[in-house]
Amino acid sequence: MTEPRTFTEQDPIRVFLLDDHEVVRRGLTDLLDAEPDIQVVGDADTAEHALSRGPALRPHVAVLDVRLPDGDGITVCRELRDRVPGLACLMLTSFDDEEALLDAIMAGASGYVLKQIKGSDLVSAVRTVASGQSMLDPATTARLMRSLRDPAATPSMPPELAGLSPREREILALIGDGLTNREIGRKLYLSEKTIKNHISRMLSKLGVQRRVQAAVLASHLEPQGSAGHSDH
Repeated sequence: MTEPRTFTEQDPIRVFLLDDHEVVRRGLTDLLDAEPDIQVVGDADTAEHALSRGPALRPHVAVLDVRLPDGDGITVCRELRDRVPGLACLMLTSFDDEEALLDAIMAGASGYVLKQIKGSDLVSAVRTVASGQSMLDPATTARLMRSLRDPAATPSMPPELAGLSPREREILALIGDGLTNREIGRKLYLSEKTIKNHISRMLSKLGVQRRVQAAVLASHLEPQGSAGHSDH
């Protein structure tokens, strides 16, 4: 429905950076500011600074370090996306951390890149997520989902899922799609508080503590008639 957003020198992609290493922030700023259609509007070295400074700058893209001295970029991603409508988050990490990748998908991140990425690839990644596209590598995501599923589980619905109400199953599928509580509420015309209550009830039914584990179970919902909406 929405057209991919295009940016120009007059209307550049506004980027906000979060990394606890000054040299990384400087390098990223130099790299991105050299592009005519990209402008770094601010940076932060801690989660606290990012949350106090970031929203007022109205960035289009936030490039967030996953590991921070006072928290993590994934929480910052979730918070910033709640406060800045349409914000795309690109997670930056120095190692291939599968747990963090799944958490990033759950927080609604649009992409996940390793710090070893080439400069030109990072610039492309910023442009990709700014235009509203996802940059999560499908092969990595598929591998991750496979590795986290119980190899002994049959393709049929696990018994834990069978005990969920249709509404809970619907919410679980949306969690699996990476939507935030607020986005799920909007989609289902329910308050964010109602969604939180549904999720906590659902997690206890599933016997899992974390949203991330629920998302893995959500992958078992796929064969249940949701074929045909695999657009990206």
